[in-house]
Amino acid sequence: MYKKIISLFFVVSFAYSGQVSHHVDFPLFSIIPFIGILLSIAIIPLINHHFWHKHYGKVSFFWGALFFIPLIMVDMSFAFEELILVTFTEYIPFIIILLALFTIAGGIEVKGSLVGTPKLNTALIFLGTILASWMGTTGASMLLIRPLIRANKYRVYNIHIIIFFILLVANVGGALTPLGDPPLFLGFLNGIDFFWTTTHLFVPMLIHVVFLLLLFFLLDNYFYRKETDIDKKTKGDYIPVQIKGKINFILIIGVVLSVLMSGTYDFGSFYISSIEIKIQNVLRDFILLCLAVISWKLTDMKLRVSNGFSWFPILEVSKLFAGIFITIIPAISILKMGLDGPLYRIVELTTNSDGSQNPFMYFWLTGILSGFLDNAPTYLVFFNTAGGDAHALMNSFPQTLLAISSGAVFFGALTYIGNAPNFMVKSIAEENGIKMPSFFGYIGWSAVILIPIFIVYSILFF
Repeated sequence: MYKKIISLFFVVSFAYSGQVSHHVDFPLFSIIPFIGILLSIAIIPLINHHFWHKHYGKVSFFWGALFFIPLIMVDMSFAFEELILVTFTEYIPFIIILLALFTIAGGIEVKGSLVGTPKLNTALIFLGTILASWMGTTGASMLLIRPLIRANKYRVYNIHIIIFFILLVANVGGALTPLGDPPLFLGFLNGIDFFWTTTHLFVPMLIHVVFLLLLFFLLDNYFYRKETDIDKKTKGDYIPVQIKGKINFILIIGVVLSVLMSGTYDFGSFYISSIEIKIQNVLRDFILLCLAVISWKLTDMKLRVSNGFSWFPILEVSKLFAGIFITIIPAISILKMGLDGPLYRIVELTTNSDGSQNPFMYFWLTGILSGFLDNAPTYLVFFNTAGGDAHALMNSFPQTLLAISSGAVFFGALTYIGNAPNFMVKSIAEENGIKMPSFFGYIGWSAVILIPIFIVYSILFF
């Protein structure tokens, strides 16, 4: 596997961070493949789970190809440019950082007599929420999801535990720094101060965390009391809690520093054809891949086996998000067209009658679209809709920037595809025998829990 990772780097090195001047106005029907892949993710597992488990990669490829066939017929050069740009400037860097965090965190094993009581579960989720802003939602999720599952292996009622883990650790916890969540990192790359989100999103995040943790503790208490013979199931010799694979903590710090480096320093760039290659980004991805290889080589394979490590979650994410990243092109392009595009009415909603910005609508539109589109490009769309000037947004329109930032991060928990760790956590849980809700079933949980918070939050701040 690590040899494939190295070879992938050399591909990335020759096409990265490009800009093209070519432009095509997408008609509204061009978003059909994107809608198709979303419905496939939502419906096919319900109809035939075995088929989906075996052929989900082919389904993703089908919708991606369906998007490109008519586009190539209209404008082949543009289709090729978009494929190159999306693949090498968005998808591959996205997968590389997920792969690095997944591999490294998968080499850390927490062993011992952990029993999934409401207090312990709440403490583990709280710890993950705190860590998420500093090691990324993916890193924190991959570090703690397996210990949480092992601690609750005796629990009959455990679905809610994983759902709240997704809500808090895989999403809300990443709100305080650009390292926490990809949309905030993109803002950092576009000039937003590193600690702007720390100061401005602290109170909103605190509201979410306090409410969700309290609700979880009460709900987990309720289900815990419904368990039968829990003491008998957990009875056994006490084993002290110990952490194995500690070298991987150093590697996680390396991941954080490499990401921070790419947004802080400019080492210049060069061009291959029309594609601009930023040296610091290539260097970052090279370091991330090296850290993943180091983790794979230095971590005892017996530890990974004991930890229940497998490549399936990252493979599932990589295949499904490949289709999503491709089919999302017209949806994002149409939104970027602003008032000149077929979705101009959505853009109109962000402006008041007097021409001023409407933070309330920025929050809800960024949020809802982030739940069903990839939240990183959605953040950029509304960042640019609001003017795209980081200094002006931070100083003159802080509420608008707050609305865009919090909408992109918080609403990522609304669906499984809102943020990549969501899918990875779901996959790991299912590998361990936990029957997770369907696509729509999960939305039922998340909407009931989150929408009331969003309503209160938007009234308080916007």
